[in-house]
Amino acid sequence: MANTAQADTTGAEDYRAPTAVDASAPIAALSKLTSIDDAKSLKVTVPTIQEFKTKAGVPVMFVQTTALPIVDVDLRFNAGSARDGSISKDGFGIANMTATMLEQGSKSLDEDAFTRAVETLGINLGSSAYKDMFIVSLRSLSDDKHLLPAVDLMTQMVSEPTFNDEVLARNKSRLLVGLQQQKQDPGSLASIAFDKALYGSHPYAHPSVGTLESVPTIQKQQLIDFKNRYLVAANASIAMTGNLTLVQAKKLAEDITTKLSAGQAAADLPEPKPLTKSQHIHIPFPSTQTTVLMGQLGSKRATNPTAQQQQTNFAVGNEVMAGGDFNARLMTEIRQNLGYTYGISGSMNPMLARGPYQIGFSTRNDKARAAIDASLAVIDDTLEKGVTQDEIRLTKDNLKNSFPMGFASNAGINGLLGMMNFYQLPNTYLADYVNRIDQVTLSGGQQNAARYLKSG
Repeated sequence: MANTAQADTTGAEDYRAPTAVDASAPIAALSKLTSIDDAKSLKVTVPTIQEFKTKAGVPVMFVQTTALPIVDVDLRFNAGSARDGSISKDGFGIANMTATMLEQGSKSLDEDAFTRAVETLGINLGSSAYKDMFIVSLRSLSDDKHLLPAVDLMTQMVSEPTFNDEVLARNKSRLLVGLQQQKQDPGSLASIAFDKALYGSHPYAHPSVGTLESVPTIQKQQLIDFKNRYLVAANASIAMTGNLTLVQAKKLAEDITTKLSAGQAAADLPEPKPLTKSQHIHIPFPSTQTTVLMGQLGSKRATNPTAQQQQTNFAVGNEVMAGGDFNARLMTEIRQNLGYTYGISGSMNPMLARGPYQIGFSTRNDKARAAIDASLAVIDDTLEKGVTQDEIRLTKDNLKNSFPMGFASNAGINGLLGMMNFYQLPNTYLADYVNRIDQVTLSGGQQNAARYLKSG
């Protein structure tokens, strides 16, 4: 891979040699499974997605399910840690601290009272900040006795947080302890170094939780400014799944958004600059293991059919090369044949701006260089020579067969809805997934691997 970032550090986990199993040998028990002979092509029933907007203009995606008396709600804002710098230069951790403190009291309820109210209702209510998005999530029983006061608490935490000074000071102290402990985690150290090397001065470069240098500088007014700027109707989207009618869902969405300020949508994030040359960053760490991350800039989240098909083509090809199962080329060579690691895999993480493509594994210190070289050789060979028709067919079948598991639960469905609504994907995105997989060809998989990854 050319123009890549590599970060490695000795890891903390003990080395585990691969088990002595011949993965190519037939499984005797399979001969007794007569049901395999009767297997038919997979028929996938995708949940019906209903769309509407609130009076404030907030887009909502809703799926009605009646199997359980539960409702899941995600309120998402285009307000992740990539927006920290717009509030204060080098103010890393502002979004994360805002999310933490939404759960710690409102104008009507102090921290203890708010916590008791959540516990009394038996609900899950929380908020979190990632690089792209800020999520407030709720899970409640669907009867009015539980759901209505739960939504009221959700509304309070978003529209009327207190950002108490004493609580803020306590949070900063606790977070600093956690950041110090992070220095003992080789995976965290490698991840931070990888993002910094790949993104440079881009907003994706810094960790969402902040740094030892930035957290002490976070001030209450910065949290207020972040909330007022980004936690607004023009910057929001909602996903709802559960035991509700469409009429009830519409009323619920109005209740959730009625107190949000109108505000303005967040500006587009800048595009990161590709690396001009490869970097290899080594972080010394006292351990028998080395954690390795390697990768390069990937793609943005595709929003049109052509780009979505291209990303699906890449995803299938990448599963052949770097999927986490034992059929993947990297797993076969680096784990099974060479015994360098217990597991190796890689994936693309499309975001609002170009997300990372990353491959990761851990290995013994004395095998680190050989494992890196062998991994790069597999990648370069795949990009140069391509994959086989049998590999593509097997991978397509595996992806299609595992697809229904994504909406086997309310939480799974709602997570997909939240992602789709946040990235403004059409409500046919799920229904079209199997067709996109079917449309992947051998040449398409190879062309898109070369489009996104650079050999060298």
